[in-house]
Amino acid sequence: MKKIFCTWIYLFTLLYGYSSFAQQHDTVSNSKCTHNLDALFYIMQDDFIFLPIYSVDKDWLHMEARYNYEDMNTFSGWFGYNFTGGNNFQYSITPMAGGIVGNTNGIAPGLEFDFNFYGFELYSESEYVFDLQDKENNFFYNWTDFTYAPLDWLWFGLSAQRTKLYQSDLEIQRGLLIGGGYKWFGVTGFLYNLAFDDPYLILSLSITFPEN
Repeated sequence: MKKIFCTWIYLFTLLYGYSSFAQQHDTVSNSKCTHNLDALFYIMQDDFIFLPIYSVDKDWLHMEARYNYEDMNTFSGWFGYNFTGGNNFQYSITPMAGGIVGNTNGIAPGLEFDFNFYGFELYSESEYVFDLQDKENNFFYNWTDFTYAPLDWLWFGLSAQRTKLYQSDLEIQRGLLIGGGYKWFGVTGFLYNLAFDDPYLILSLSITFPEN
């Protein structure tokens, strides 16, 4: 556990340090870095899980660090390429590659995309983990949200996820979400499996640091 924690801290520092170096020594592009920090809290009947995610975007470059995402006490680091554009219809598509260490050890291709159209948003993140210790543990992960924002600071919608982090009778967890934000901060609440025997909550806190 201590080794995994130290690895997470080391790679987190390396990720942040690289983004800072790129800001100070970029002679090719004047683009700025955007930093985003998410803290997810899984609140269940008999358990509680904390899942932090930190990401950096600079022009086409996307870097991301996750902990407790693929498995408990497991870190994953990601590098990706951003494709963005649009006016009324805005899109962001990011294919990625990641490495995973901890209770699960493996490699994974991944994809994140975000589509926006007049207040409607479809966001999804997917990955397929190839377990280097046992191929029978290979697994496809997905988190997808479809939301509508009637106001800039308010959104609500539907959510679904497929994960090994929380096991239930359902292969795909289904839920509702509602959230709000102000400037750099956002809070979203998710309620999954409401009509079943194993409902649970997820609270998501997010901070998007100003470009610098």
